Amino acid sequence: MNYFRIFSVFIRELFSRRQMILALAKQDFRSKYLGSYLGILWAFIHPTIYVAILWFVFEVGFKSKPAGDVPFVLWMLSGIIPWFFFNDCLNSATHSILENSFLLKKVNFSVGMLPIVKILSALVLHAFFIVVIFGMFLVYQAPLTIHCIQVFYYLFATIVLLLGLSWITSSVILFFRDMGPLVGMVLQFLFWMTPIFWSAKILPMKYLNMVKLNPVYYLVEGYRESFIYHVWFWERHYVLTLYYWAVTGTIFVLGAVVFKRLRPHFADVI
Repeated sequence: MNYFRIFSVFIRELFSRRQMILALAKQDFRSKYLGSYLGILWAFIHPTIYVAILWFVFEVGFKSKPAGDVPFVLWMLSGIIPWFFFNDCLNSATHSILENSFLLKKVNFSVGMLPIVKILSALVLHAFFIVVIFGMFLVYQAPLTIHCIQVFYYLFATIVLLLGLSWITSSVILFFRDMGPLVGMVLQFLFWMTPIFWSAKILPMKYLNMVKLNPVYYLVEGYRESFIYHVWFWERHYVLTLYYWAVTGTIFVLGAVVFKRLRPHFADVI
């Protein structure tokens, strides 16, 4: 019961600072490109060029066949864009406290805000690419249905998972500096274990069940079910949904408790 008290106190503390979190997120997004000629535009130019390269390689070079009733590039975009968001958020949030260690000496500053700031900062770019997905579907004249609105549910599910994970990794990295490379290595493993460039349908059931244990699988497939397969999340995968939220809820509470427990010792290891 004490753990849930710690969790509730931590969440209330962060909620009371929501305006500061939003202000810091805006500042973080702008500061990444401060001093360059194109400024904030670089945030959108670089990933846009990357997506264009992927389109050229798979659509023009490999002449990839359509995935079901939609062009391969739309199928791929619907999977890789949520992965970009997850990967960028966890990487940046993991180092968020280490990069702002000077704030640890400010007693009234809640450093638990820093991972949230990184996630909200990355959310701006992710929102842009959700619009890009809609635009690409219109360009290819692929059908868009009301199922697309549930992408916001999957976005919320992604943020909750990221918060729990980032509270753990951003606090542990102060005591165990190898956490940074370890997170990078795990993300590389998850990238290839998640059906982003390959379809989960090619796997035998026994291996597919193992892949489904990866929470990112639920998110990537969720985006595709929103844009391509037109399936509500409660219709086909209610068991997987219950599993995802059981794992994510545990990570979220555990992340808050771990962060709160380790917070008094941060200044001692910097």
